[in-house]
Amino acid sequence: MNMHSPDVAQRAALYLRVSTTRQAEHDVSIPDQRKQGEAYCASRGYRLIETFVEAGASATNDRRPEFQRMIEAGTSKPAPFDVVVVHSFSRFFRDHFELEFYVRKLAKNGVKLVSITQEMGDDPMHVMMRQIMALFDEYQSKENAKHVLRAMNENARQGFWNGALPPIGYRIIAAEQRGSKTKKKLEIDPLHADTVRLIYRLFLEGDGNSGPLGVKAITCHLNERRIFTRDGGRWGLAQIHSILTRTTYIGEHRFNTRSHKNREKKPESEVAVMAVPPLIDRETFDAVQAKLKSRNPMLVPARVTSGPTLLTGICFCAKCEGAMTLRTGKGSAGGMYRYYTCSTKARQGKTGCEGRSIPMDKLDDLIASHLEERLLQPERLETILFSLLDRRQERAERRREHLAELNRRITETDQRLNRLYDAIESGVAALDDSALKERIAGLKALRDQATADAERIQATLDSAGNQAITPDMIETFSSAARAGLRLEGGGYRRDHLRAFAQRVEVADTEVRITGSKSELLRTLVAASSVKSAAFGVRSSVLKWRTRHDSNV
Repeated sequence: MNMHSPDVAQRAALYLRVSTTRQAEHDVSIPDQRKQGEAYCASRGYRLIETFVEAGASATNDRRPEFQRMIEAGTSKPAPFDVVVVHSFSRFFRDHFELEFYVRKLAKNGVKLVSITQEMGDDPMHVMMRQIMALFDEYQSKENAKHVLRAMNENARQGFWNGALPPIGYRIIAAEQRGSKTKKKLEIDPLHADTVRLIYRLFLEGDGNSGPLGVKAITCHLNERRIFTRDGGRWGLAQIHSILTRTTYIGEHRFNTRSHKNREKKPESEVAVMAVPPLIDRETFDAVQAKLKSRNPMLVPARVTSGPTLLTGICFCAKCEGAMTLRTGKGSAGGMYRYYTCSTKARQGKTGCEGRSIPMDKLDDLIASHLEERLLQPERLETILFSLLDRRQERAERRREHLAELNRRITETDQRLNRLYDAIESGVAALDDSALKERIAGLKALRDQATADAERIQATLDSAGNQAITPDMIETFSSAARAGLRLEGGGYRRDHLRAFAQRVEVADTEVRITGSKSELLRTLVAASSVKSAAFGVRSSVLKWRTRHDSNV
């Protein structure tokens, strides 16, 4: 490393960060940090290699693209730089644990973190000082967040808008000037307010040609009549439901309803209610809420996720990639018919997607027949699995080599420990010697870690199913799998099919079936084991049927 050579200039990387646009306008702006960083490198004789600039990113977490790019470079071997220069440690991280984690991660690769305004040494006292400063930075960050949120809550209670895109039907206007700040409010947007009123009217009264419309019917009604959203897009179910349930439209905009970190609902005592001009009267709003509660249109029936439909959850429209869901209806003769149709088309109408519908029986039979006639033939299975088996064998060999190395290391460590114990017993070494105790503890930790790694690798080898796949096994599996797809008297075994096909795409002229080679091999091995039944269906299947017909 250059940092250990006195004759070679150390290579440096600058990391520059600001949290907000407002902060960038003051003394810690990006240009100012860059200027101070370059001057610092020049005064120390560092050769500046690269500059990482993070504009508008919080230092309370590591979800920062430039930060991650800098860490990746600093931990690569060999590292392209020897020193990371920051304006202050708070530019690097405002979390004391994360700061120390990344400082040590860089240090393991010989890369040092230095601050222009908080110069520190490497001795224990300076390390402790850096940790204390990181704790203060973290505390200050949390306190600032509390004060900002408190101010925003009060701002909302006074009827002023805190920012972000307003609900459809409203627009932002300047209300008053307080010093250098312009306070803003919401007013009704005449361009889109009528759309909101129309949605409420359609839900309660209908369009005049029929009775009240549901959420899906309203979505189709707006899209078919080319009544677009505010940004010119098509309506979806979630948008319509949000409009029908938002209290903003009766003059009560709710602010600070969810946690910024985990999106969990906050208690009502922390929610700030902001007064806005109402678009809908309360009587109409209450009637809509009562009707929504009775219909509960956003609830997904359990049968959609765990019902017996063969392709639910794995069948998709090739045009829009939306799920193909089961639809039912009555034929002219009074009989029921069932078919798969594009969910986007079902929600938004033809303007959302022109995806086709296909009879359920036809598609189910097409998929099962193709798997039986093509995939589950012994010759085809052998061709598909050949390369995968080779790769698995290579991985198994590497694991065995690693396991042998770990066992050798365990044996050597035990021998070294025994020699130390012999020295203690013979009086050559004193048991109360602190250096000896530290040495014994280190060797024990090394042995325990190697033992844990060896046990993990051995368990992987034992459970990997690396047994030889013979032609007889493939033949037997092929016959059993083809028979297992079908039920007596018609129908299919859904869980068995999903062991072979994980995705089905329906286009106008073709149906594409895709699956995983690894999953296919796992299923074959599980089916060949005396411990397994039903072709190794995963335990995470929502409803594992215990009747005899599913466990042949």
